[in-house]
Amino acid sequence: MRKLLQGLRQFQDSHFPKRQELFERLANDQKPIVLFITCSDSRIIPSLITQTDVGDIFTIRNVGNIIPPYGSSNGGEGAAIEYAIQALGIDQVIVCGHSNCGAMKGLLKIDYLEEEMPLVYEWLKHAESTRRLVKDNYQHCGGEDLLGITTAENVLTQIDNLQTYPIVHSRSRQGSLKIYGWIYDIESGEVLAYDSESHAFLPIHNLSLSEYQSAFQATSPLPIACQVSAPIAKSEAPNHTPWLSTSQSERILRGSNGSNNSN
Repeated sequence: MRKLLQGLRQFQDSHFPKRQELFERLANDQKPIVLFITCSDSRIIPSLITQTDVGDIFTIRNVGNIIPPYGSSNGGEGAAIEYAIQALGIDQVIVCGHSNCGAMKGLLKIDYLEEEMPLVYEWLKHAESTRRLVKDNYQHCGGEDLLGITTAENVLTQIDNLQTYPIVHSRSRQGSLKIYGWIYDIESGEVLAYDSESHAFLPIHNLSLSEYQSAFQATSPLPIACQVSAPIAKSEAPNHTPWLSTSQSERILRGSNGSNNSN
């Protein structure tokens, strides 16, 4: 608490006076540019990662960056999604998972949570599609490899869930709402985005806006998590090293395609 109080004094004595005009303007209105859905993890700070200012990001945070399917929960996620898009006019959504996620570790050991953390257990049931997909398609993976795959698949699953909301479904079909899947790697600071063509999460920090929009097909009116085609050849792939290996990308392709094929 001492650290918080010291920070509060510093904010009020130093930072706030320098930005007072901005705060006074924001007191009466907000015009965020993106809805950012991410984990409650203390290591994830959207405004720090993106270097954005106060008022730029409308944020939904919870354990595991989970979006319960429409009508399945009385939580605030659905209300926040609807408000962000309808009332605030936001036309870009980011679903951001992260490395070494405790929620994804729990999802892989869900039975243990039922007794030890029953509320977390009930919440993670909203990620049952992720758990089952991983269980059925990645039997030969384990350890950090499996955790990384689960994190990646969960981002795609939550994008699918997001598409069940009427306003999201409608705006996406119109092409007026863009949805991105991100993973933040805590150790390296790297942010990776899902590319539906290569079915992999690729680094984006050195891309221009036009390159990003082109590479990750943000203008497509279709759900990006459901577009499945053959993996691109290595020679045709973007000039980046995928966060997932070729074999992992192929397994994600099979999982996204709903196949139980395994070796």
